[in-house]
Amino acid sequence: MVYEITSPPSWSWHVLLRKAYSVAAFAVVGSLAGRALGPSKRPVLRSTLVVAAYSATIESVQWLQGSKEGFGWNAFDIGCGGLGGWLAAAIDTAVRSRGLPVPRR
Repeated sequence: MVYEITSPPSWSWHVLLRKAYSVAAFAVVGSLAGRALGPSKRPVLRSTLVVAAYSATIESVQWLQGSKEGFGWNAFDIGCGGLGGWLAAAIDTAVRSRGLPVPRR
């Protein structure tokens, strides 16, 4: 129901809009994960892999519940997760490199 409200199928670009939502949501997850896990020598790589794994878990559970999306879309969605994780760490790294504080726990 949420998909129909936020991106009606009658819109020709509704899938792109939903994927953009997912990248933004995964960026939030990546940012929170980075803060929770603490400093890393390779924060962008870690965030990308952690969030992609999180996305893969979501796709696996959806598959177990009978989703018929198909492997191609599953892989694309996992890629969106990785992109969100990369984006979060890249933004945090850029902010830190400018000397601005990045909130930590």
